[in-house]
Amino acid sequence: MGATIITTEDLREFKMELLDDIKLLLKNQSGQQSKKWLKSLEVRELLGISPGTLQNLRINGTLPYTKMGGVLYYDYQEIMKILEGNKIHNKF
Repeated sequence: MGATIITTEDLREFKMELLDDIKLLLKNQSGQQSKKWLKSLEVRELLGISPGTLQNLRINGTLPYTKMGGVLYYDYQEIMKILEGNKIHNKF
């Protein structure tokens, strides 16, 4: 079985694709009333990501969180700000 080398640019591209997907999901959810704080399960369902991906977003600092009593909470508005701040405009 051969090894695959992943470059920093590959990771950056993956991050941007993931953020685009997150933006699309959040945009589709924008018509619904949202809660201020979301638990991990709610964030995973909202973004359509696995527990491991959510953990990676926390570890690399992409997604801020608050921990209280062993439960992780994510600020919905903070997620929206991150998505807007990472918006990319492709020019053709």
